[in-house]
Amino acid sequence: MNKLFVILLVCLLLVASTAFFVSLGNENVEETVDCYVGISFCGNTTAEAKLLIDRVKDYTNLFVLQSGPVSENETATTEICDYAVDAGLDLIVYFGDLDPKNLVKKEQELGKDLFWRVSWVSAAKQKWGDSFLGVYYYDEPGGNWLDYASWSDYVEPIYNFTYSDVAKFYIEFTHFDEGYQQLGNSSITVFTSDYMLYWFDYLMGYDVMFAQLGWNHTIAQDIALVRGAADLQNKSWGTILTWKYFESPYLDTAENIYDQMVTSYDAGADYIIIFNYPTYPEGNPYGVMTDEHFGALESFWNDVVTNPEVVHGSVKAEAVLVLPQDYGWGMRYPEDTIWAFWDADEKSPQIWTILQHLLNQYGTRLDIVYDDPAFPVTGKYPQIYLWNQTTSNP
Repeated sequence: MNKLFVILLVCLLLVASTAFFVSLGNENVEETVDCYVGISFCGNTTAEAKLLIDRVKDYTNLFVLQSGPVSENETATTEICDYAVDAGLDLIVYFGDLDPKNLVKKEQELGKDLFWRVSWVSAAKQKWGDSFLGVYYYDEPGGNWLDYASWSDYVEPIYNFTYSDVAKFYIEFTHFDEGYQQLGNSSITVFTSDYMLYWFDYLMGYDVMFAQLGWNHTIAQDIALVRGAADLQNKSWGTILTWKYFESPYLDTAENIYDQMVTSYDAGADYIIIFNYPTYPEGNPYGVMTDEHFGALESFWNDVVTNPEVVHGSVKAEAVLVLPQDYGWGMRYPEDTIWAFWDADEKSPQIWTILQHLLNQYGTRLDIVYDDPAFPVTGKYPQIYLWNQTTSNP
């Protein structure tokens, strides 16, 4: 009997020791993770959200609740956030509007009472603590300005206005949004994503910008623009891997998604997110991501994020291209517009030429910023290139 007791005691000690070290190992992994990695949920129901959380909770640390329908339902929003936090994930929650004036209009026009959002956001930090990272507020301010003229309509009546006039109006737009002001007054971090004008989005007041990697854009250029703006303005940045195609299959291949995540990580992104929308193919319970995409995400987590031998931010900016002050050019192609009101001007071809030259020379070791006395580049980069510098020997 005593011999049997001793054997059982030894077995119990071994099990307890193993559990202790496994737990310690998981804690150490969490402590050494240098960035947030996750998926945006853009579905419609709590059941869909929980299914996605269960699928990715072992190889992500961030859940972005980016659902329009859910953002109109207080009970569903809270339930999903509770489930994500219980699964060990941190949260970013999307709201398209928090301005009381607009919420009144939506109630009058659509019959939707969304005033719960205001008190919900105020209580979120207390409810979920450090797991609540902040609010994803609006989306694509720069892209909407240049491509859809949704905000730019406000300045059309101004006669003989300049680039600086429009830049000033753009960066002051949030001053008129009481919802945005509430977030700032409550010290809540404000996120959004964009595909251009990151510099001015930060000046507008956003704390974190996600550069959209997709749309067949040049990844090195988007990283150069968002990282340069964030570093000089002392903000955080990330990437959100979005559509490559405007039709199915929407997302890039799993192999390319993996490479884009690695590129983002090497360049120092603080956040790396996969935009998981729409549902494709029909009946896919997880959104648009395939098994191959989930496999790429898991491999990225295991091979890169939690691998102590891989250095986060190992690819540093060795050079910077300085653009003219307040020059709100889309920069996607030589004929892109400036602040949506002007065609490309005499500076655009010169900037385009030196931009291509430097991207070829430096790749993701290039930053792109704007001439601004408030954010000098002197002493910040080994090599500084001005927009009007000759390209034969830049």
